[in-house]
Formats: sequence, C-alpha cells, structure tokens
Amino acid sequence: MTGDDRPGDWALELVDVEASYGPFRALFGVSVAVPWGAVCALVGRNGAGKTTVARVASGLLRPTAGTVRVAGQDVTGLPAWRFARLGVAHAVEGRSVFASLSVEDNLRLAFRRSLGAAGVGPALEHAYAAFPRLGERRQQLAGTLSGGEQRMLALARVLADPPKILVADELSLGLAPVVVDEVYATLQTIRDAGTSLLIVEQQVPRALALADVVVVLGKGSVRYAGPGADAGDLAGELLPTA
Repeated sequence: MTGDDRPGDWALELVDVEASYGPFRALFGVSVAVPWGAVCALVGRNGAGKTTVARVASGLLRPTAGTVRVAGQDVTGLPAWRFARLGVAHAVEGRSVFASLSVEDNLRLAFRRSLGAAGVGPALEHAYAAFPRLGERRQQLAGTLSGGEQRMLALARVLADPPKILVADELSLGLAPVVVDEVYATLQTIRDAGTSLLIVEQQVPRALALADVVVVLGKGSVRYAGPGADAGDLAGELLPTA
C-alpha cells in the first residue's frame, strides 16, 4: 500500500487513550502514531503499560477513553475482528500454537483460512524460506518444539497473508540470540514489503535499531515519543537494559 492508496495520515493511531482492568487503571492519556510503512517501537519497564497499548491497538481491549484509528477510520470500541478486516494482525506474547498438530498442519490451517486452498502451497514455501528451522521440523508436533521454535511458528502463522499493520508483542522474550536474529530479519523483510509495525520490546537496542519512531512508556503514560536516536538518552531512567 503506497501513495494515494494509504488513507489517513497514519496507519495506526491512538489518541489520548485510557484503559483499565476492572478498578485498575493501566493507561493515562496515551497517544501513539504509527506511520505508513514504518516501525514504531514501544518500550519501557515491566508494568509500564506496553502490552495494554498493544491490546488496545488491535481491538483486544476496549479503551475507557480516547480514540483509536486504523487507516484514518475511527475503530474505537469495535471488536477485534473488525480491526483484522482492516488489515491489523496481532502477534501476541507467548506461543499460540496447536500443540497436538504438526508444524505443517499448524501452518496449513492458518494459510487455508486466510488465503484459501490455492494459497497454501506458496505460503508454505514462503514460511519455510523465512524460517528454515520450521521446514526442518515440518512433521514434528508443535508441542515438542523449543520455546523459540514455537514463537517462530506463531509468527509464521500470523504472517501467512502479510498484514497492512502488525502489532508484535514481546516476540524476542526468552529467545536465544540466534532465534532473535531470525525473528528480527523477518520483521525487517515485512517492513520492507510495506507492512507498518508497532512492536513491544524488552530488548531496547534491538528495538531502537529497527524503529523509525520510539515511544517510551512509564507507569501508563508517554514519557517520550520521537526518533529512536533521542530515546537512548532516557535509557537509564526508563528503559530495561536487556
């Protein structure tokens, strides 16, 4: 999606968003804007509200105040499937695979649902090219994969049909460095192909290296929003070191 095909000023926008879990207020007037074809990294200490922002951004959590826009369209309070129809995909924290099915069966189910029968073969080739380790383990039960391999499989399923906007929550959490390299190479590839990304990340150097825009959260509020180079100045106060 390029040029005049991009409706609205931003791919994804949260304006003065507040959110709560029962009586616990998690976000206080948070604003985040993801440019078209760019990466916005959302960083901050544990408990800062990063995952809550990701859930609001993909429709998994309804905000109590503020506005959410996808491609310029106000989607505040709409169910997650409406976000998905507009091209938003959410790679959630954790593994999210069918443990009793093989790697290939997990992929086939996702690809058939999103692409139809004719799209399964090419999508499998693309997935195995992006994640060669999955190709090596295509007949292995997903539940017997390592944590990193399950994370790869979950991401490959989400990226069956590259979304316009990807919300990625803690994809590198608990992964070996070599696996993180593969995950980030895939994020770079889909970004280069035109997908806009909102990534929630604990590994701040990784996030800053990939991101065009960085938003730093602290205790449910935005402490910084702007170029990644300037966000480094806040590392000691607000950002985790790994």
